[in-house]
Amino acid sequence: VQLQACGGGLVQAGESLRLSCVASGNVLSLQAIGWYRQAPGKQRELVADVNSGGYTNYLDSVKGRFTISRDNAKNTVYLQMNSLKPEDTGVYYCHGATSVVGREYWGQGTLVTVSS
Repeated sequence: VQLQACGGGLVQAGESLRLSCVASGNVLSLQAIGWYRQAPGKQRELVADVNSGGYTNYLDSVKGRFTISRDNAKNTVYLQMNSLKPEDTGVYYCHGATSVVGREYWGQGTLVTVSS
């Protein structure tokens, strides 16, 4: 499975961005796909994901501001980020999880910078 992420950029606080992640290869093997982020000096954290049943999961600090969605026909997952805050700054990574322990996939990171 290959994951291609895009959509990052520099915005001001309160503005919006949409990230996209296109999956290719054996996408049927993915049980869930989502987004992690890593801020400078901090650990990588799960921001949001959606599983094959459509169930979504969000980091508490982004609930109500971020929305994850998937377009199965395009093998694409989106992360709509509204009301961005400086603390949302970081490198965002697309992630694919499978049912096999230890088998997961990462896309390249895309940088999101939110200025105050």
